[in-house]
Amino acid sequence: MKTFQLNAEPRTELGKKATKAIRKDNKIPVVLNGGTIVTLPYSGTLKEGEKIVEIGNGKGMVTTDLVVKAADVRKLIYTPDIFVIDLTYDGVTVKAVLKDIQFHPVTDNILHIDFLQVTEGKPVTMLVPVRLEGHPEGVKAGGRLSLTIKKLKVNALYTDMPDRITINVDKVQLGQSIKVGDLHFDKFELMNSKEAVICGVQLTRAAISDDATAEGGEAAEGGEAAADAAPADAKESKE
Repeated sequence: MKTFQLNAEPRTELGKKATKAIRKDNKIPVVLNGGTIVTLPYSGTLKEGEKIVEIGNGKGMVTTDLVVKAADVRKLIYTPDIFVIDLTYDGVTVKAVLKDIQFHPVTDNILHIDFLQVTEGKPVTMLVPVRLEGHPEGVKAGGRLSLTIKKLKVNALYTDMPDRITINVDKVQLGQSIKVGDLHFDKFELMNSKEAVICGVQLTRAAISDDATAEGGEAAEGGEAAADAAPADAKESKE
């Protein structure tokens, strides 16, 4: 994956009023998940912006509330590419990936971002873009290639996460499709249903019309041949 550099600052004030002020200043509230797992009750010292979220079985996870500038994340959000993020705040830099984004239902402005801290030995799940390559046999026969799933859910170490999943469609015939279960990779696993259809070649109206015309032509040729044969048979009978 490509690397994206992002600076943030700890968020010290929470609540609706503080959140509104952050957004008015063209900034976005952020939560960094995936921090240290601790035993509850926790007696250690938390840094600015950190808090403990209970995860069950007497354990809690350290999460960090941050603030980023809206302009700084535009190239991270509005792109088909995926990134591992070098997130720098309070003098430290951690590796993270984009986990979730909340948009305003009317203006489509970014309201909130969730990041997930990653480490080299712990797998993560991300949505990875699909890219089709090749020229399907079914398209040459008059069909239309359609892409049903544009992003696949991939589980892998962040160091093995692909930028995109490339699928060759050269051998796909009319009426055939490629499902998740048809694909296999060494360093990562697809988490979608194995029966989910990724892409396929569908029969078009033009192809159906061509088939009907061809069948009609064959039928007509057969009729003409029968008509030609009939007088000969009649003549033989008469003789």
